[in-house]
Amino acid sequence: MALRNKNRKKSTLATTSRHLIADKLPKSPISEQYRTIRTNIQFSFVDQQMRSIMVTSSGPAEGKSTTASNLAVVFAQQGKQVLFIDADLRKPTAHYTFQQENFKGLTTVLTKQTQLLETITPTKIANLDILTSGPIPPNPAELLSSRAMQELIADAYNQYDVVIFDTPPVLAVTDAQVLANQCDGTILVVSSGTTDKDSAVKAKELLDAAKAKLLGVVLNGKKQKDSSYYYYYGAK
Repeated sequence: MALRNKNRKKSTLATTSRHLIADKLPKSPISEQYRTIRTNIQFSFVDQQMRSIMVTSSGPAEGKSTTASNLAVVFAQQGKQVLFIDADLRKPTAHYTFQQENFKGLTTVLTKQTQLLETITPTKIANLDILTSGPIPPNPAELLSSRAMQELIADAYNQYDVVIFDTPPVLAVTDAQVLANQCDGTILVVSSGTTDKDSAVKAKELLDAAKAKLLGVVLNGKKQKDSSYYYYYGAK
């Protein structure tokens, strides 16, 4: 049984590490698309400073966490000091993707059990640190809308050039809406062949109602004729 669990753990780490294609295969066409998204985001902030980006989706399994983590990587590769925060306090995945412990994290900082700087951990990628979700709480939306969350963001700005948040799907829970107006910009991820038009429109309406600055939409999983996959960033 121990051997089986060990093999299962290795399999999980190998699978999730492949999600960081911008780090593993920086010269691949997909990695280039992430860099294109990064460039387009930066052009969206010509007249103001861009410090924080929230990444969400309309529903589950649309690629938001993969998009968020790879965006963090390409910003770090540009020389920016980047903090990736797993704000999906219901189904967190960043600790798997970046191969980190998750005994403490965002939730322990927000509940004053730990301090921000002592809870953040470096990743294997230069310039990129991570704040995992921490233990799953009973009240995610309340924590994200708390004064402690505002203080955390302000503290993160003092240490990092860019803060990227991975949040739950918009249509599933209210967490993303709660955090949206605290971030400088929001990216909505949709999946080709999975996300229906009505869901995407409803997600945008909810983000607009939350006064989010929607920077654009990433179309995930669109198959090209040569069978490669790419991400497309479109301005609102």
